[in-house]
Amino acid sequence: MTTTLESIATHAAEFIPRRFLRNGHVQTIAGNFLPRVDMLPAAESHLVEVSPATDSQIASRVRCDCHWQPKGVRASRPTVIIVHGLEGSSNSQYVVGNSNKLWQSGCNIIRMNMRNCGGTEALTPTLYHSGLSGDVLVVMRFFIEQYGLESISLVGYSMGGNLVLKLAGELGSEIPPQLHSVIGVSPAVDLAPSADALHAPRNRLYEIKFLRALLRKFRRKAALFPGAYDVNRTAAIRSIREFDDRITAFYSGFTGADDYYYRAAAARVLDRIVVPTLILHALDDPFLRILPESREVIVANPNITYIETLHGGHCAFLAAADSASGYDGYWAEHTLLRFLLSQA
Repeated sequence: MTTTLESIATHAAEFIPRRFLRNGHVQTIAGNFLPRVDMLPAAESHLVEVSPATDSQIASRVRCDCHWQPKGVRASRPTVIIVHGLEGSSNSQYVVGNSNKLWQSGCNIIRMNMRNCGGTEALTPTLYHSGLSGDVLVVMRFFIEQYGLESISLVGYSMGGNLVLKLAGELGSEIPPQLHSVIGVSPAVDLAPSADALHAPRNRLYEIKFLRALLRKFRRKAALFPGAYDVNRTAAIRSIREFDDRITAFYSGFTGADDYYYRAAAARVLDRIVVPTLILHALDDPFLRILPESREVIVANPNITYIETLHGGHCAFLAAADSASGYDGYWAEHTLLRFLLSQA
């Protein structure tokens, strides 16, 4: 069913959690595992060089899985670049869910994998981290030049939300004219407190899941690029902060976790955002923290629409479905779609 602005408006005004899913942990877990209907056409994949080769390293490339509207209208249709979260990929459930709604609404879709994600470890000699907002800029410019695209929107979830918001702030008034909107869902704009919240006892299952995946990926990188990485550095790592201190920061040019969290956080540049921006955040998010001072900056910026809900968990926002109207209950997806189309 094609989603219309009228049907979106009916459900986007207020978030009421689905029955039995008021708890933030339950929302988060259900949102992660509930399958989405996927009716997208076959993807056209592009490898985009985001960092050139050097004397000691090969170039870094990312894979973008694209779905284009017909050639005659492609350039004039809104194009959405969707960026996943930590240890996600272009196939993450929320990426698939958003892509289907946006496609049915007439948008071009670019599902961007961050470096090393989606099985692309061999395409880059580097690791990925929350500060690589420049990769999103390179991808955006690549597709604008390739297809003459007229309207671009950036959508990021969690870590991807930090990337797109950070990019918008870094660009400031120098944004490309084609960039019409930026959207962050449960964005990790304050990295340090969010990493520390993951280590709280009630959140240890999330941290263990992320940490195991990160360690597996790091070991694969070490095997693919012998001599570049030392797997012994992973010994006795028990938290995300320790991983970021001993692995991410060490191999990515930061002096340590604190330096990485400060320099990579979008919170530093939120006041410089001039493009229409939407941020969705749930107060019961188990581990994503937005500090009071960051919230003040967000609210003070007239270019940012900030919606903070009591419930919704992390990247979930599951409301009651309404089969009669075709509403599937994925409130964040409908809300961001409404905002995006209003700015396209």
